Amino acid sequence: MTDGREPRPAAQGAFTHVDETGRARMVDVTGKPVTERHATARCVLRASPHALESAAKDEDFVPFAKATGILGAKRTPSLVPLCHPLPLDDVDIRVDLDTASGTACVQVSTSVVARTGIEVEALTACAFAGLTLLMALRHHDPDAVLTTLALWHKSGGRSGTWERASGQRTTTSRPALPPLPAGNPDLWARDGGS
Repeated sequence: MTDGREPRPAAQGAFTHVDETGRARMVDVTGKPVTERHATARCVLRASPHALESAAKDEDFVPFAKATGILGAKRTPSLVPLCHPLPLDDVDIRVDLDTASGTACVQVSTSVVARTGIEVEALTACAFAGLTLLMALRHHDPDAVLTTLALWHKSGGRSGTWERASGQRTTTSRPALPPLPAGNPDLWARDGGS
């Protein structure tokens, strides 16, 4: 069955999830080697200091966000249909609360041994954990915002290792990310810590 579209030549840097006719497709990873892969994503929640301090008094505030983030990583192929289902090996979620500045920093590190990367799972887990914190704050501060969701590190596979350098994008054609918020500097360490 065809829709009358003419095939178009594949250009260098073309989208991997679009076929030659412009239709969405799942990437065929059959021929790719199985390698160890890691990804780290981060996001920042900004709220009034009073709102974050009030929410942080609830002992379930952070643990529930972490559990929701892990579920988001597990459900990524259901939420983002072109993603391959992956056997996650690890999803580590760290939340750093700085009630004085009204900032919550979420960092998610994911690991898998597979034929394809785990970046979208890290981003999805980070977004879900951040959204859970945001929803818990909605009655305290309806102006709270979730911002700066971005991939910070990926490794493994044919393209090797990539890192976001010093909080800045790696190309000049896009604007720089805002500076990282104050808080526990250990959260932003590259070692992935505990």
